[in-house]
Amino acid sequence: MCRLLGYLGAPIQLEHLLYKPEHSLIVQSYQPKEMTSGVVNADGLGVGWYHPEREVSPFTYKNTVPIWNDTNLPQLSRYVESGCVLGYVRSATPGQGLDLSNCQPFTDERLLFIHNGLIENFRKTLYRPIRDRLKDTIYQSVTGTTDSEHIFALLLNHLQASGESDLKAALHYALTTISELAQAADLSFSANCIVSNGHNLVVSRHAVGTSAPSLYWLRDDPMFPNAVIIASEPLFASNWHSCPNHSILSVGEDLDIHIDQIT
Repeated sequence: MCRLLGYLGAPIQLEHLLYKPEHSLIVQSYQPKEMTSGVVNADGLGVGWYHPEREVSPFTYKNTVPIWNDTNLPQLSRYVESGCVLGYVRSATPGQGLDLSNCQPFTDERLLFIHNGLIENFRKTLYRPIRDRLKDTIYQSVTGTTDSEHIFALLLNHLQASGESDLKAALHYALTTISELAQAADLSFSANCIVSNGHNLVVSRHAVGTSAPSLYWLRDDPMFPNAVIIASEPLFASNWHSCPNHSILSVGEDLDIHIDQIT
């Protein structure tokens, strides 16, 4: 299992999210408290962010080393400031390659996507059924081998097929499609996801045949006013709320939070 982080709100330096909190994403990489599979998150990292003033594609920084060994990220985190950030440290599923093509966040035009969870025995089970459902342009855009990127591909496929930009509907489609496939094949599937277009966050906590990984949200904390934070584990002591199981949480530009059940 991996550890995730999402932020939407007033522009902030990345170091205040990645390094400053007492139980930051850095600490969660080597000393997680709520992981149910694996011990550390030492198989790479990724950060994605949007320019606070320009409508451009998001920027990403990725590496395959443990985040605590990355010598460039601390300096980058002092320089970069953004009002929408996604971060991730990886605990790779056995058999999935440790290379940049498998590092998150995944991107497409204005979108950023990260995922914590797994499809049981993905390469031997649902790899082909998922790819068979993709339009050729989406099929060709998949460059890695992870289940995470294929969840994102299903989401993109729905957006392209519908001609709409409803991220909540697209994520719901991807999750329910894989859930149906997993149940039919008697497989376990878990998906804590965050997808963003720079103005909104759409978040899921969902699982079939297993327990969903931990996921929390926090709004307008005194340390981070005018902001919503999503995290696999609380970054510091505060009034964190556990995201409900089988739910999609949407954070709007006004930071209003809406929670819908996945049915």
